[in-house]
Amino acid sequence: MSETIDDLTITFSEDGIETVKELDKHVLSKGAWTTILFRYQEWDKSKEMYGAIKYSIRRYQKRNNQYWMKSKFNISSDDQAQKIIDILSTWLGTVAS
Repeated sequence: MSETIDDLTITFSEDGIETVKELDKHVLSKGAWTTILFRYQEWDKSKEMYGAIKYSIRRYQKRNNQYWMKSKFNISSDDQAQKIIDILSTWLGTVAS
């Protein structure tokens, strides 16, 4: 739970190790429903290092002055991210014509 959008984070620590490290975030929409795009890395315990950069789109609902995560979509690779970019660019190009 968080009271402000600035407090919302994907960072997670367990046993003193930051297992999910937030690298960046961008608020896509604000209001009763807030959407945020996060850029992050996960700790690989076996390699003792952070893995590849990943992305997550998360939706939060503000209720009783608190933000509650309601849904998420994780983009697990740069390849998947690029495919989403390519498709959206095509769709937006078609709409703009």
